[in-house]
Amino acid sequence: MSNRLGSETSPYLLQHADNPVDWQPWDDAAIEDARRRQRPILLSIGYSACHWCHVMAHESFEDPAVAAVMNAHFVCIKVDREERPDLDKVYQLAHQLLTQQPGGWPLTMFLDPDTLVPFFGGTYFPKTPRHQLPGFADLLRRIADVFATRRAELTAQGDKVADVLQSLNTGPATTGTGSLALLQAARTSLGDQYDSTDGGFGSAPKFPMPSTLDRLLRGWAMSRRDGEADREALDMVMTTLTKMARGGIHDHLGGGFCRYATDSRWMIPHFEKMLYDNGQLLRLYAEALAVAPDPLFELAATGIADWLLREMRHPDGGFYSALDADSEGEEGRYYLWQRDKVRKLLEEDEYLVVETLYGLDKPANFEGRWILHRYDAWPSVAARLSLPLARADALLDSARRKLLAARAGRVRPGLDDKVLSAWNGLAVSGLATAAARLDRPDWLAAAQNCVDFLRERAVVDGRLHATWKAGRPRFPGYLDDHAFLLDALLVLLSVAWRDQDLDFAIVLADSLLARFQDEEAGGFFFTADDHESLIYRPKPTMDDAVPPGNGVAALALLDLGHLLAEPRYLEAANRTIDWALGMIERLPAGHCTLLSALETAARPQELIVIRGPRDALGPWADRARAGYHPWRRVYAIPYEAKSPPPYLPRLVSADFRTKAVAYRCEGSRCSLPIETLDELDAALEASAGRS
Repeated sequence: MSNRLGSETSPYLLQHADNPVDWQPWDDAAIEDARRRQRPILLSIGYSACHWCHVMAHESFEDPAVAAVMNAHFVCIKVDREERPDLDKVYQLAHQLLTQQPGGWPLTMFLDPDTLVPFFGGTYFPKTPRHQLPGFADLLRRIADVFATRRAELTAQGDKVADVLQSLNTGPATTGTGSLALLQAARTSLGDQYDSTDGGFGSAPKFPMPSTLDRLLRGWAMSRRDGEADREALDMVMTTLTKMARGGIHDHLGGGFCRYATDSRWMIPHFEKMLYDNGQLLRLYAEALAVAPDPLFELAATGIADWLLREMRHPDGGFYSALDADSEGEEGRYYLWQRDKVRKLLEEDEYLVVETLYGLDKPANFEGRWILHRYDAWPSVAARLSLPLARADALLDSARRKLLAARAGRVRPGLDDKVLSAWNGLAVSGLATAAARLDRPDWLAAAQNCVDFLRERAVVDGRLHATWKAGRPRFPGYLDDHAFLLDALLVLLSVAWRDQDLDFAIVLADSLLARFQDEEAGGFFFTADDHESLIYRPKPTMDDAVPPGNGVAALALLDLGHLLAEPRYLEAANRTIDWALGMIERLPAGHCTLLSALETAARPQELIVIRGPRDALGPWADRARAGYHPWRRVYAIPYEAKSPPPYLPRLVSADFRTKAVAYRCEGSRCSLPIETLDELDAALEASAGRS
């Protein structure tokens, strides 16, 4: 077969549609072709914003000589890991088993055509030998020869890989370690990994790790509630968020954060900008602002939200997936500055502010050019320049507008314009949380429009799909699509109640239980019960660039179960936590999301339900949401809502509808109606302990 990628919707696959390689998408036709011809499958997995994917494409996949070797010996299949995270999870794990090395992208795996089990793999391979890696064409010839002459050995090796994969879902046996001990074990481990100088965890490269920071922030809040505040945990969060917001990983002009930093100081980013990172970071910065006001955090949150709405939104409401790292064939070119050109664009006072704040008065930090990076706090910079803060603010604002306008005239990085349900769920959660914290109704409207877009475009015959592009929903949704969007709907409901959002949440929760739940062991599979059969059906538990679907599902089902007093949801969440305990015990710090679910299930939680005329709910909701209290869920439900929680008392008279009331619930018990704001303040203060 010749190259069949031209009819695909994935921007990544379309990038390879004109390669001389006879690429095929992962489908029955490609697999049958490999089996009929008894050729090994060369599986290449990547994504559109991946820099090293582009490098390997330019070096090898666009080279006719290399392509000829690929076509002569293999059936070549190209996969977008964002469209098919199921395949990516399976073969990334298989790669780790085969090589005892971490994976990454591009992922290059060689599969037996009959079993689809890999017998060799790697990530990036150069065209010619370097960095102790073989040249790609030479490697291909050697693999083809081994497959032809020693296939029995490869089959035996594949059988071992398959056996290990099948054993993974049982997980290690639990030792019965208590939940509080697991929380403390994770806290101790994270403290050991923490970089007290520059924030973050470990050394370069450094990733934002929002799930880890969220766990520490929750832990601090719970310890404060108990009267023994873990100040060090709070410092870890605030220092890391501060260093990231000052760093080059943060786009100081256009807003948003790049995927990771290649250095320990957050200065030099890997320049791709992903929706999933920014959705999570927007929520995290907004939650940090609930602890205390911080102009830098507010700037970071506002920058992310404005970037999402300005550059990443489909006209009808969904959000696109990513911006490429490269433009004009060069990594980071769009974001780099030459000092003399900056000077020419700005007035003298504007330039002085920019030079001092962003390090243009220091040596170039990236190949003779500058990535903007804050070396100091903004008030300190203004004081050093002997400028009143208001005057400095005005100069910085005008300078940033001029630089952003000049940058807009450059060749933009490529946009991956597919809409992914899971990542949109993360964006909705971030926008809704930030909208409530910063009083931005436009962000709330954008979050609601995104949910409406997904409900109308990505749901077909009652079933959520994973991706949408150019009018085509594709691939029935995975665990993450359902879990992340369910969580987002609950965040939205807590900010502004809409009956249609509750209805959608119930549909997703019921689908999780019906299609993904492991009825025997507990927990949720990554793929639905009618998904194509792969060599392994994952049940993810560990935090990665995104939180694990099992952890998010458990948290969301606990919230929805308490809101609706629905035992099916609570039972599924608790069975998930119980099933995952063995994995959590083995590596507590790698399971921060599931630890938060465990803590939520084990510690007293608080539900504040406010009823009243829609226009009277605002002050009540603002009081209940004030501060950072992760054990508290707040829902302001107007009287006209069609499905209030069933445990609330019925209204006894028409007069009662003219005022707002609140109920404070713990477990299955709710208070009598709280009829004044002063009474609500007293109830909230009592529940928060010393906080």
